[in-house]
Amino acid sequence: MYDVIIIGGGPSGLMAAVAASGNGASVLLIDKGDKLGRKLGISGGGRCNVTNASELDELIRNIPGNGKFLFSALNQFGSREIIAFFEGMGIALKEEDRGRMFPVSDKAKTVVDALLSKVKEQGVEIRVNMPIKEVLYEEGRVRGVRLASGDKLAGKTVIVATGGKSVPKTGSTGDGYPWAKKAGHTITDLYPTEVPLTSEEPWIRNKDLQGISLRDVTLSVWNAKGKRIVQHEGDMIFTHFGLSGPAALRCSQFVVKELKKRKEAEPDLSHPTALVTIDLMPGRSEAEIYDETISLAKQEPKKAIKNVLRNYMQERILELLLKQTGINGDITYDNIPKGPWLEFSKRIKNFPVAINGTLSIEEAFVTGGGIHLKEIDPKTMESKLMQGLYFCGEVLDIHGYTGGYNITAAFTTGHLAGTNAAENASLVNLN
Repeated sequence: MYDVIIIGGGPSGLMAAVAASGNGASVLLIDKGDKLGRKLGISGGGRCNVTNASELDELIRNIPGNGKFLFSALNQFGSREIIAFFEGMGIALKEEDRGRMFPVSDKAKTVVDALLSKVKEQGVEIRVNMPIKEVLYEEGRVRGVRLASGDKLAGKTVIVATGGKSVPKTGSTGDGYPWAKKAGHTITDLYPTEVPLTSEEPWIRNKDLQGISLRDVTLSVWNAKGKRIVQHEGDMIFTHFGLSGPAALRCSQFVVKELKKRKEAEPDLSHPTALVTIDLMPGRSEAEIYDETISLAKQEPKKAIKNVLRNYMQERILELLLKQTGINGDITYDNIPKGPWLEFSKRIKNFPVAINGTLSIEEAFVTGGGIHLKEIDPKTMESKLMQGLYFCGEVLDIHGYTGGYNITAAFTTGHLAGTNAAENASLVNLN
């Protein structure tokens, strides 16, 4: 019989194995895939963004999906402890923009190899290519697992670290939800977050702006009453299906929720859309843009305005905005119409895009929703409904922005689950 059985060899599962074995528990780490750490291996664009160096309050703010639940966990094993943990294993880290922490090697393999060496060094038994059929419960307590082969493995505690439903090629296919349900847990609605946005705008369908990247713009999401729900500054890119890039990904969960609200409010509405606006020049006001563009045209009064403004902004965006505001790009300074030019300046600050959805949950970076947190002890990650059952990582209803926040949530919940499962097991005497 094992003290701790951990299902899933991703970031949270590996950290749980380190913590549990480090606290003297006999640990079995099982994964249905052929190798551990697959999601870690592709995180941060293959460089592995191990955490974010922000202070506790900032970390929680950047985990909009129930980040406050992590207050206790982050106090025990937060970004500072994560940094110290990896540096203690000889991995040099460096801080990049917005607090993102990467290995100096710029290789995720460095992190994965170090974690695997650590769990092996601490005596963790690893079994891969071993799918689990079910988690076994008896008289209000976990008893172990049943493999797909039919064999049973006894365990005093079980940690479910199976991930969500995003990036299924890494093994995250929602396996943990049915096991949680069987223990009496509620699974909140699952939805894609940190995912590109889709649009049926004619200029999107026609690929007028496809491939154009924008730096440091501001995206805003609006509700049906014209109130701004959220805004995010960062980089973005126009694609053949809509909007992508960090700023768009950060807005995605709010778009998903707004579209759901609109559908619920108007069930007969077959294709609801949510308005997203792009501030193409956050550093300038509408009046400044108007004055600057007029001044540029005045300096070259005989030149077509489309040529005058060619260096002022992306040429293809300029052409589209002129077209949308009914301005002929061939006119010169003397013929600029004041009303349309005001609208042109306004659109630079509020470029509207009707968003009809996102790519699928499988194509998202992160899963929204999961095991209801009211049923989990935030100080231990143990189920409040089934003794000896623990959850960590993305299987929980926790999600953050990209930039090291999700992996921080995975490491902190994994560490907490592993530590407490080991302690729990030491107090349990099962026949």
